[in-house]
Amino acid sequence: MLPTENRLRRREDFATAVRRGRRAGRPLLVVHLRSGSTDPHAPGESASPARAGFVVSKAVGGSVVRNRVKRRLRHLMRDRLAALPPGSLVVVRALPGAGDADHTELARDLDAAVQRLLGGGAR
Repeated sequence: MLPTENRLRRREDFATAVRRGRRAGRPLLVVHLRSGSTDPHAPGESASPARAGFVVSKAVGGSVVRNRVKRRLRHLMRDRLAALPPGSLVVVRALPGAGDADHTELARDLDAAVQRLLGGGAR
């Protein structure tokens, strides 16, 4: 589970990451990253930690499948947040194939998308 300070909760934060961030698509998911943006809701001048949110629609599957995909993505993202710049907003949107994918397939696609957004991968 992601710690509270690493979760995206506000609609505005999701919208900022999706509309103003960069996007990398993979067969199972799409990752939106808004690098190093300052959090207008955070008190003080310190840089906020990287935060992540997840979008898993009904196209992925029923409620059991959607929740399983969200749990897997949260677990995978927790280990990858340290690689992101402070203040980053990340939205991971699961595509319909994610419901049938196993943990390693999701991890492979998430790693590839994050690597591409951080400048380490080719288009």
